[in-house]
Amino acid sequence: MRPKTRQGHNLKVLLLAIFLAFLLLFVLLSSLSSSQENTASPILQTFSLAKTSNAIKESKTADCSPCDKIPRSLAQALIHYSTSSITPQQTRKEISVTAKVLEKKSPCNFLVFGLGHDSFMWSSLNYGGRTVFLEEDEAWIEQIRRRFPMLESYHVTYDSKVNQAESLMDVGRGPECTAVGDPKYSMCQLALKGLPSEVYEIKWDLIMVDAPTGHYEEAPGRMTAIYTAGMMARNREEGETDVFVHDVNRVVEDKFSMAFLCQGYMKKQEGRLRHFRIPSHKDSLDRPFCPE
Repeated sequence: MRPKTRQGHNLKVLLLAIFLAFLLLFVLLSSLSSSQENTASPILQTFSLAKTSNAIKESKTADCSPCDKIPRSLAQALIHYSTSSITPQQTRKEISVTAKVLEKKSPCNFLVFGLGHDSFMWSSLNYGGRTVFLEEDEAWIEQIRRRFPMLESYHVTYDSKVNQAESLMDVGRGPECTAVGDPKYSMCQLALKGLPSEVYEIKWDLIMVDAPTGHYEEAPGRMTAIYTAGMMARNREEGETDVFVHDVNRVVEDKFSMAFLCQGYMKKQEGRLRHFRIPSHKDSLDRPFCPE
């Protein structure tokens, strides 16, 4: 029996030694793993911070997209008018009438009879649209082009004169002038036929008559410009055209705007500016020249 007891005791001692060896090995491995994790932790943290920093930078870069920046042309207009001592031809209240319509319709097609100190403003307010200026003074066109090369302007000539206004008013009442059609091919003496071809082809959403010169008897006068603006509006296939006439305190602008743009189409008058909204006459052949 004694040999068996000694053998059992030896077996227990062996098992205890093996357990202690495994325990010691586990402690050593745990300590080594912890040491490695502590050593790697700052690197991992730095890498994580770097990724976060890059993500923030990318986010900021994405936020500063070109679409969020003010367009260059608008920036130039702000700088120009904030530093200019030249007063525009129209008052602030008069400008606001057209500006409100542009706010709703732009970007659109905007035709302006006249080229002046406010032309850059009109082009900028119609950002993304097409704004075309018609001017009778070639030297003035070149002067404006040097300052604002981005503006689209064309030289036009006028055959009529202010002292012919009364006789032209009588002509305008004839059937050849009240018939709706393309002014380029009109038989009416009031229709402007020498404009650039694209002016007749474009469907204009807004037309402003602030030229030609009309403040003395031998000046071209705005009789034909007002009449042509009205016929362009009536001749469009559908929709409405907003027409503005400046200097209605003068006889020609007053009488011709009421006769050929029609009092019934007038929406507002502010100072020397009148605003008319003329519908297409092509979609209703029995529509009268002026509303009753």
